[in-house]
Amino acid sequence: MTDADRSYTVSGMTCGHCKSSVINGVLQVPGVRAADVDLESGVLTVRGEADDAAIHKAVDEAGYAVA
Repeated sequence: MTDADRSYTVSGMTCGHCKSSVINGVLQVPGVRAADVDLESGVLTVRGEADDAAIHKAVDEAGYAVA
């Protein structure tokens, strides 16, 4: 897997705390170098070499879902 930006749509986020929870959870995934969320669109952008399943699991564990 290459170190490139990948985007995921996350459902259920409504506030800055939601955004922080998702970002902090995803940053714990081995291989993730950076993560950001556009709260208005619900788009999570991840940079790194983590696999999709690990990203989905981290979002799920934060209490949200990848659409």
